[in-house]
Amino acid sequence: MPSRSAERAERTRLSRDSVLQTALRLADRDGLDALTMRALADELGVEAMSIYHHLPNKNAILDGAVEVVFAEIEAEVGGFGVPTTTDAATWAPALRERILGARRVLLRHPWAPWIMNARGAPGPNATRHVDGIVGIMRAGGMSFDLIHHSLHAIGSRVYGYVQELSDDTDAPPPAQLEQLAALAPNLAAMLAEVAHVDPDSTLGWCDDQSEFEFGLDLLLEGIERRRKAEAAEQPSVS
Repeated sequence: MPSRSAERAERTRLSRDSVLQTALRLADRDGLDALTMRALADELGVEAMSIYHHLPNKNAILDGAVEVVFAEIEAEVGGFGVPTTTDAATWAPALRERILGARRVLLRHPWAPWIMNARGAPGPNATRHVDGIVGIMRAGGMSFDLIHHSLHAIGSRVYGYVQELSDDTDAPPPAQLEQLAALAPNLAAMLAEVAHVDPDSTLGWCDDQSEFEFGLDLLLEGIERRRKAEAAEQPSVS
């Protein structure tokens, strides 16, 4: 059993940040299932009890890891503030790049969306990320009402990923397609022709890069039409 002085020294060389950074490396390398308190302690070279002095439980570690990911997103996009050049003509490209920057980071940490789906992303860094997105849309001339509706439409794309309804990564084998055709001929015809081929840019289900950008662009184009319609309804100032 370690002595009291050894335990104190162990706790001193640990910090909340060092624990979370190690948790990220462990999850990136071995997957989220491998991120246990025992494995984290082994990776840090300490007793598991020492970790609890900095983070009280595994949920705190998961939440903290997501916050570190959002700090990485902030660095990736050059800060969460609103670019000073943002206006009605530039809001959509600015927002698109902000969201795709978040996605680039999530592709480096593909376990993060699972935590966000299970626990949300309520930390300060995640909140500032969303605040910056609202600011970009506001600088583009939108009302808060339109921004609110738009955020609901964009959904998890705000964070750089999408929650898909089904997995169509691989086309079903011919025998399965024949069975499906009897029940859902249109769906079977689509699956026979279309399959995703970009497994390295996927964040679960069929959320690959091409589908993510297609959906994002479709939404931004629709929001821009609403923005123009809203601007046209405003009384002119003489």
